[in-house]
Amino acid sequence: MSVIEARRPRVLAVIPAYNEEENIASTIEDLRHNAPGVDYLIVDDGSTDSTAAICAERGFSHVSLPVNLGLAGAFQTGMRYALERDYDYAVQFDADGQHAATYILPMVREAEEAGADIVIGSRFCTQKKPLSARMAGSVIIGAMVRLTTGKRINDPTSGMRLFDKDMIRRFALKFDYSPEPDTVVLAMRSGAKVSEMQVEMRERVAGESYLNFTKSISYMLRACISILFVQWFRKEG
Repeated sequence: MSVIEARRPRVLAVIPAYNEEENIASTIEDLRHNAPGVDYLIVDDGSTDSTAAICAERGFSHVSLPVNLGLAGAFQTGMRYALERDYDYAVQFDADGQHAATYILPMVREAEEAGADIVIGSRFCTQKKPLSARMAGSVIIGAMVRLTTGKRINDPTSGMRLFDKDMIRRFALKFDYSPEPDTVVLAMRSGAKVSEMQVEMRERVAGESYLNFTKSISYMLRACISILFVQWFRKEG
């Protein structure tokens, strides 16, 4: 008797990239070696360095935006690509080398086993948060998540998130959906199930993060205000 093998889910890594000429090649090599079968799309977000040229020269799958749209616009571009090509899952994956591709397929398994719409690659499922100003912001945002949803997320600011087909559609078609904690809260309040899985994140390989101390504080305040005073009153259809 023949056994029909279940179809393997199609997974796309969406990689927003702005001025990542020093990191983009090693990021793609990581995906190729440690996430077999996972497709990827680099969204060059109007870079002013050689990011686009490197992608073209090496034959990387990429699109180049004519202007810098920021993370939300770049990510939505990738989600539209995933929607149009009927991917089962899309994972938000940084271009700077901090995310490890080895966790992508385990995150897919977590989504399937837990029946989750969103899986967050969490740094703090089994580890304590270090004492720092940036982690204090994460604690405060986590408290806002719990206040508005009644549920706990250990690492609400993690940028490594896996989204299922329904979430792909929402992020692709809704202009106010961005890959940020307040949107995760909105999705949770509309019935989405969120799961977390422990991951390890690396330090940025090269270049500098756009989030300095001042921007980190601003980010935390904006996220909390959105969760409390905007998303709290919004009803998702």
